[in-house]
Amino acid sequence: MKIAILAGDGIGPEIVAQAVRVLETLRSEGLKLELEQGLLGGCAVDVAGEPFPEATRTLVAEADAVILGAVGGPRYDALPRQLRPEQGLLGIRKALNLFANLRPAVLYPELADASTLKPEVVSGLDILIVRELTGDIYFGEPRGIELRNGQRIGYNTMIYSEAEIRRIARVAFQAARKRSCRLCSVDKMNVLESTQLWRDVVTETAGEYPDVELSHMLVDNAAMQLVRNPRQFDVVVTGNMFGDILSDEASMLTGSIGMLPSASLDERNKGLYEPIHGSAPDIAGKDVANPLATVLSVAMMLRYTFDLEEEASRIERAVKKALADGYRTADIYEPGKMKIGTAAMGDAVLASL
Repeated sequence: MKIAILAGDGIGPEIVAQAVRVLETLRSEGLKLELEQGLLGGCAVDVAGEPFPEATRTLVAEADAVILGAVGGPRYDALPRQLRPEQGLLGIRKALNLFANLRPAVLYPELADASTLKPEVVSGLDILIVRELTGDIYFGEPRGIELRNGQRIGYNTMIYSEAEIRRIARVAFQAARKRSCRLCSVDKMNVLESTQLWRDVVTETAGEYPDVELSHMLVDNAAMQLVRNPRQFDVVVTGNMFGDILSDEASMLTGSIGMLPSASLDERNKGLYEPIHGSAPDIAGKDVANPLATVLSVAMMLRYTFDLEEEASRIERAVKKALADGYRTADIYEPGKMKIGTAAMGDAVLASL
């Protein structure tokens, strides 16, 4: 199993290092893994002059899966748009046709008090957001900034094809089948024609999954319901932009964005696995970042790409054990627990593993 390791920028190298330690432990026990490092994002701009260099394109194309840290940082904001680190992230998603983004939001019982919502509202929270990743306004054409009548005008195009919608809907329906057979599709069909099509196609696709209960919700209401009554949701499917926003909102229900992994999959379950948080350059190099989302991304990789459920569950149990033992990084710390750094949290997970 060939895995490309792209540490990225900011805290990326620190958190990915802990994930690599987990993989190396599994390899030492007999799991056949080949790990190879590559560059993506700002670090690639620094070395190769572009955020997604050709060597990385070749590496990820040949790999079975990719582990990514995070990309970006303020010092790259002044670069031309095509050279910004985020273009590397968009580029790898497009190059690998990673159209399905799975973002679980699970509240560990040990972290119920870390959420900004009352424990009785979020206890038992377990949501899976399925986000379409290669279409929508992020990729739609035409787009740009131009001069019209003496002033600058910025414009983007929100566009979806029937095939794109049906493809992601099937992923969501199949995910719902493995959980509680409930799926909520989120759109803005009351004002956006592209999302009227979204609702129509998702509704049509529901006929292929008669065992799954389908509901629909407008995105503004969904944003409100996530903080009002989040446990009403099980699996949520939505477009690229809405999914970007809602999954970050859902992450904070769990106490910290540092706890949430993600998977971005192609049609054959080849995947890019990464924490959903950013590069956090303000704490980079200080050994305080939470590596658990990246470690849990490894578990998702073993489950979805390699079908290794036992190994995936083992990693998740190790994370739970470290939390139950009272270990906390700064983002999830509470009085009475043991505040530790990035590497020490890696030690705790490995000890539990």
